[in-house]
Amino acid sequence: MQAIFKQNKFLKFLVSSSLLYLILYLFYQFYIKRYTFIDEGFIRIIIYSSDSILHLFGYKTFTILRDTDFQALGIDGSLGVWVGGGCNAITLFFLFAVFVFAYPGNQKNKFWFILFGVVTIHILNILRVVALAIIKLKKPEYLDFNHTYTFTFIIYGYIFFLWMWWVNRYSSLENKTESEADAKK
Repeated sequence: MQAIFKQNKFLKFLVSSSLLYLILYLFYQFYIKRYTFIDEGFIRIIIYSSDSILHLFGYKTFTILRDTDFQALGIDGSLGVWVGGGCNAITLFFLFAVFVFAYPGNQKNKFWFILFGVVTIHILNILRVVALAIIKLKKPEYLDFNHTYTFTFIIYGYIFFLWMWWVNRYSSLENKTESEADAKK
């Protein structure tokens, strides 16, 4: 069994990434979420950033900031959108980081690529909240669909795109096959 695990790189990636994600997820659920204010901090950053972007577009907004993991942002004339713990994208940061970390590649490249990915996922998440606030004002009947399907597809699609970029451009498996091809010439 151990020989199969060592020979099959996909199986090794699948098991190591699953275990690492499980550990990070449990750490998030049972420590970060319960004993820290990191969730609330990320939610506030998302709300402040979204609020600033909406002001740039000329909207008058309101916010509800509490010491809980549910806070709100809205445009005057709407009921606003609740931004909760599931909206802060921390678990998505973990998911992306695990994919890159578990896949072969240079450690220095992994560090900056994970940092780049987390920052851009965070920006995309802020834009998602801005869009949802505008949808809530203009077409509130479309809010649930866009929240559940459209933006889920966009965010996970972006994470998949980043991971494929890592695999094809920066992973050591890709570099090794290019080096082997060059050596055979």
